[in-house]
Amino acid sequence: MEKQKIIIDTDPGQDDAVAILLALASPELEVLGLTTVAGNVPLNLTQKNARIICELAGRADLPVFAGCDQPLRRNLVTAEHVHGRTGLDGPSLPDPTMPLDPRHAVAFLIETLRAAPPGQVTLCTLGPLTNLATAFGEAPDIIPRIGQIIAMGGAYFEVGNITPAAEFNIYVDPEAADIVVRSGVPLTFMPLDVTHKALVTAPRNAAFRALGNGAGVATAEMTDFFERFDRAKYGSDGAPLHDPTVIAYLLKPELFSGRHVNVAVETRSDLTLGMTVADWWGVTNRAPNVTFMGDLDADGFFALLTERLARLP
Repeated sequence: MEKQKIIIDTDPGQDDAVAILLALASPELEVLGLTTVAGNVPLNLTQKNARIICELAGRADLPVFAGCDQPLRRNLVTAEHVHGRTGLDGPSLPDPTMPLDPRHAVAFLIETLRAAPPGQVTLCTLGPLTNLATAFGEAPDIIPRIGQIIAMGGAYFEVGNITPAAEFNIYVDPEAADIVVRSGVPLTFMPLDVTHKALVTAPRNAAFRALGNGAGVATAEMTDFFERFDRAKYGSDGAPLHDPTVIAYLLKPELFSGRHVNVAVETRSDLTLGMTVADWWGVTNRAPNVTFMGDLDADGFFALLTERLARLP
């Protein structure tokens, strides 16, 4: 079976880390590189954290690129209140020894998409969409060459997690998100409506820890750290693992259900900035542009994740 070629654009973040581990543990996927962006924490930490996770997975050979350190038009908003000072608070992980690739993430995206046959590369985005929007602006010829984009971002029925109306990744750079949803690339969103159903309950986290390998134990310790925020905020049984849903969808799309609808991003309103306005009920004449997921099989998702983490060092 031919492997699916992907690029992961990320701002690690504990849940980004678990998504990267899932991808690197899955033989169906060929990860061409990790492009990092400022988001959960500033860029100097996201590029470092991406390399830490590569080494945890035994993949020091994988190229990691630093990208945009600020949103297109706004000051950077970060989420240390959720992820801790480093973005990977929880486990004690060594600083990376693998080098950072000297090329800019945007240059790598452009070069790779131009070199690959059209439709062959999937972009998996786990953070703000600044790198993608910048690449689209610099090299619009790459847009029709992208196979698809799977993005963690947005919310509709679950409303916002950083403001009353907006999900964090979209809120950080709404102009970038607007560019991407208008691009015409086949696009799937994993919004909070789905990710808030991917809860790491105590038994699920115990299963990670019981794997006994570095990836399993680190995943359990990361979840131990950031679940305190979600338990306090939502009163939930555990922390939602947002970003791994992106990778799980590529591996087992049958775990998810949603609708192909029109999604527009609010970029002007102070009250609802970053809101993803999903026409779930088809009440407008706007053409569908996003497959907007609404549900998942949580038990199947965690079975997949646990099985794949067990394959790592």
